[in-house]
Amino acid sequence: MEEKDQESSDSQKPLRSTCQCGGSPSCLTGVGGKAQQHLRHVEKDVLIPKIMREKARERCSEQVQDFTKCCKDSGVLMVVKCRKENSALKDCLTSYYKDPAFYEECKMEYLKEREEFRRTGIPTKKRLQKLPTSM
Repeated sequence: MEEKDQESSDSQKPLRSTCQCGGSPSCLTGVGGKAQQHLRHVEKDVLIPKIMREKARERCSEQVQDFTKCCKDSGVLMVVKCRKENSALKDCLTSYYKDPAFYEECKMEYLKEREEFRRTGIPTKKRLQKLPTSM
């Protein structure tokens, strides 16, 4: 019976923020200096690398096209026939992934998107979609 009372009292306690800034309101709302720049692990390890992949793929579009064309032309033997194109694509993408300036560029882009979302409450995807006309 005591365990049950303990569980119910624990579940009613407010959750503490795991944010290093101590869960200050400025960090949560995106207002303020350094607190606004604070990144969670998921942002550092997932969201920013996702932006990096997308941008790197755009910047390496020539190698992507070459590799895609080779794969379409080679069929089942693409593993053997497209090694040159694959290594060129890997080299191009890896050069961007390892570039600290490119990481900072993508990080700043992410922070802008996050700030805009916190300000408006509308995700970037939906903001960029065209609104239907009702004529």
